[in-house]
Amino acid sequence: MKLTEESMSVLEAGIPKLAQGAFQRAHYQALTRSGKVVRAVNGQLVETFADGTETVMRTIHSPVRFTMGAKFKLKRRVTTPE
Repeated sequence: MKLTEESMSVLEAGIPKLAQGAFQRAHYQALTRSGKVVRAVNGQLVETFADGTETVMRTIHSPVRFTMGAKFKLKRRVTTPE
């Protein structure tokens, strides 16, 4: 079967819906297998448990903005033993 430009556009339009379904299945599989999922929500790292409860683990750093082609070096974080 030969794909036309129109049929390819129709197929491509369905990709976001397929991706959303795949993400939801992976989310539920993770909850079923391990009983918890960690995700980023509104700038916070949130642990969601199979019973529906959620715990905020910590606040995450804001995204780093850069221009395309820019070169920069990340600073190494120094961790201290607790």
